[in-house]
Amino acid sequence: MNRRQLLGSAAALLAQTALPWATAHGKKARPENKDVLYGHSTLPAGIRSKRVNTNTGTTLHILEAGYGRRASPCVVLLHGFPELAYTWRNQLLPLAQAGFHVIAPDLRGYGQSVTRPVQYEDDLLPYSMFNRVSDVVGLVRALGHETVAAVIGHDWGGPTAQWCARVRPDIFRSVVSMSTPFLKPPTAPLGAPSERRSSEVETDMDKELAALPRPRKHYFTYSATSAANDDMWRAPQGVHDLLRALFHFKSADWEGNKPFPLASWSASELAKMPDYYIMELHKGFSETMAAQMPSRQHIANCAWMKEEDLRVYSTEFSRTGFQGGLNYYRVANDPRLGTELKAFSARAIDVPACYIGGDRDWATYQSPGALEDMRNVCSQLVSVRFIDQAGHSLAEERPQEVNAALLDFLDKTQRAEP
Repeated sequence: MNRRQLLGSAAALLAQTALPWATAHGKKARPENKDVLYGHSTLPAGIRSKRVNTNTGTTLHILEAGYGRRASPCVVLLHGFPELAYTWRNQLLPLAQAGFHVIAPDLRGYGQSVTRPVQYEDDLLPYSMFNRVSDVVGLVRALGHETVAAVIGHDWGGPTAQWCARVRPDIFRSVVSMSTPFLKPPTAPLGAPSERRSSEVETDMDKELAALPRPRKHYFTYSATSAANDDMWRAPQGVHDLLRALFHFKSADWEGNKPFPLASWSASELAKMPDYYIMELHKGFSETMAAQMPSRQHIANCAWMKEEDLRVYSTEFSRTGFQGGLNYYRVANDPRLGTELKAFSARAIDVPACYIGGDRDWATYQSPGALEDMRNVCSQLVSVRFIDQAGHSLAEERPQEVNAALLDFLDKTQRAEP
C-alpha cells in the first residue's frame, strides 16, 4: 500500500468509527504505558518518550509514534501555552497509522525538557524565534530526518511552525497552523521615516486599554511581566484548578465564547474579547481564572479533559513553573529579539499551508484582519477549516474532526510522493 492509500484508509476509518483509544476512560482500564515519562495510565501503547539532544544547546523530551519504520516521512507537532507534547495525545497514533513518524516535543522551557525551573532572570536569547526554529531543525536531524512532511503548530506552536516553513522550506515541505492565523513577518517600512504616513505611527494599546471606562490590559503584555509566573505557579487555588479554569474558559464549553471579527486594532474593539485576552487592569491570571472555575458536575462530565489528563499538565507545571512558556511572550515584546526577523520582511510562506480553527475560538480574531490576510502571507494556502463546537483546545476538544482535517491536508500535499 502506498502513502496515498494509507492516508485514504486512515481518513475513511476516522469517518466511520470512534477513536479506539477514546474508550480508555471507560470501565476497562488501559494497561500502564511504561514507555512514557508522563501519561502512564492515559497514553496507549505505540506512543513512547525519548530525550533527544538537538545540538542547539538543549535536550528535548518527545512523545513519538510510528517509530522504527525505515523511510517513514516525518510529521512534527508543536504545542502552545500552557501545553505539552501531551496536547497531541489524540493525534499521534492516527498520523502514525497513516504511515508517518510522528514527533511531538515538549518545547524549550516546557515539561520534561526542563531540568530546573526557568527563572525570569535567565537569559532570554535561547527563546528567540530563530533559536526555536533551530531547536526543531536540530531535533528532526538528530532523529535522522532531512525533511519534514508537515510541521503542525497550535497556539504559540503555530508561529514557530510558520517560521520553520518560511525560513527552511527545503526542510519543512508543508505547514499547518491551528488557532493562530498565518501572520506577516515584522515589516521593514518602505521609505524614510519622514516620508511615512501618520497612520503608520504605532498605537500605545496598553495606555488606551487602561483608559477605558472599565480599565483593561492585554494578556500578552501581562504575560511578559515578572509577576506573571508567580501569579500562576503560586495561584491560591493551586496549579491544577488554575489550569482547569483556563482550559474551560477558552473552550467551547464556556457559553460566552461566540467569537466574531473585530473591526480594528483599537482598545474599544479589543475590549469585546473575553477577560482571558483583555484582562481587568488590576487582576492577574489567578484571580481572573478563579472567577471562571467550572462546577464539579461540569468537571465530571468533561470528556475531552478528564482529571487524569489534566493531572499530567498540573504535575508538570507544578514542577517547572510557567516561566519557560511565558518567555515566548517576552521575546515577542522585546524589539531587540525581533529585529533580525525583518530580514524576511514581505517574505511569503511558499510551501502548502493549511489553517484550522475552532468556531468558538477567539484566537482566530485576536489580531484583527489576520484571518483575511492569510492568502497574502501564504502563496499556497490549500485550505482553511473551522471545526464545529471547538474552542481553543480544538485538538483535544474535537480530535476526530481535527485528525480528519490533518489527514485530508496531508493527502493533498503527499500525492506526489511514492
